[in-house]
Amino acid sequence: MATATFRIWRGDREKGTLQDYTTEVSEGMVVLDAMHKIQADQANDLALRWNCKAGKCGSCSAEINGLPKLMCMTRLNTLRLDQPVTVEPMRAFPPIKDLVTDVSWNFRVKKGIKKFNPRPPDAPDGTWRMAQQDIDRVQEFRKCIECFLCQDVCHVLREHNHFDDFAGPRFFVHIAALEMHPLDVEDRVEELKQAHGIGYCNITTCCRKICPENITITENAIIPLKERVADQFYDPLSRLFRVFRSRNQGGPTCHPI
Repeated sequence: MATATFRIWRGDREKGTLQDYTTEVSEGMVVLDAMHKIQADQANDLALRWNCKAGKCGSCSAEINGLPKLMCMTRLNTLRLDQPVTVEPMRAFPPIKDLVTDVSWNFRVKKGIKKFNPRPPDAPDGTWRMAQQDIDRVQEFRKCIECFLCQDVCHVLREHNHFDDFAGPRFFVHIAALEMHPLDVEDRVEELKQAHGIGYCNITTCCRKICPENITITENAIIPLKERVADQFYDPLSRLFRVFRSRNQGGPTCHPI
């Protein structure tokens, strides 16, 4: 039986190092299989997250040879096994132990996003009427498994550490699903500009390329949201319209930017 060497990051919040483990591998194995075999045979205390082993729970996110990936969806036959395969925790988030990182920041961000707010029902029986094309537009955003690989690869978080004023691609997808929903009437554009810092994104498309669900994050979510911010805060005609509307309603004569 063939063997392969895996160079795994071992450590905690204070310090860590890469350690090599050689194990037997067979046809059809994925990286998560190899981690489980090493855990069972050589390193019983190796910490890693996993749940479904089917690419749907988003738990087993890691960096394999420097690229953010799901361990359960990375087949060994796609990697060069004549050299060590490096397996590390996501670098954008603080390590807890070995391959497990603290992703709780993401859940705090989600709490700060305005929730779904539907318009009044269209019919007396309390139901709504929606066009199928409007439903289709937001459907792909529902595929997100919250693996946070897009957050991990985003340079605004990974390299520049804008955790206090940037929501990240995962939550731009979430906001897009709300903003583009045919029933939602909430306005999140000002928060996109201020609290969620969408202006930091320079649409490098790295998040879209890394998404295991192939969500078109950049083109279908982030760019349309950027356009909404630009229309509301930077388009001179839109601003002029708001000034006249405000005057007609007896409000302030300008809109602060």
